[in-house]
Amino acid sequence: MTLPARRATKKKTPNRFERIRHDHATELAEDYLELIDELITECGEARAVDIASRLGVTHVTVSKAVARLKRDGLVTSAPYRAIFMTEKGKRIAAESRRRHHLVLAFLRALGVPEESAQADAEGIEHHISPDTLAAMQRFIDRAR
Repeated sequence: MTLPARRATKKKTPNRFERIRHDHATELAEDYLELIDELITECGEARAVDIASRLGVTHVTVSKAVARLKRDGLVTSAPYRAIFMTEKGKRIAAESRRRHHLVLAFLRALGVPEESAQADAEGIEHHISPDTLAAMQRFIDRAR
């Protein structure tokens, strides 16, 4: 391979990897926001102890994640108080939930067993492009 060809390859690949890095970075935030929204809906509030219990992580892990969400303007909280989502956080949680439901419906339409569909949808929802989501939606609409 000649040097110019290598440089051309390097210039083309970062976009794909940048998207993957971005998806990984936002995955945790989206999972936390979805869970916080779910807890608020179910229990009237989201507490760090409940988040830790549902995710199977320590209170310290939750505290660090919530601090990042606060820094990014996605939640508000005070020490020893419940966690609340900002409007921006609510929008992100709703979009993540929408993607999750669409991916899950697609996997079910393909005949994927429920347990596998649930687990796979949880990962796929964070790494799927709008084009692929739209194609999944078209597939589901035709299958109905």
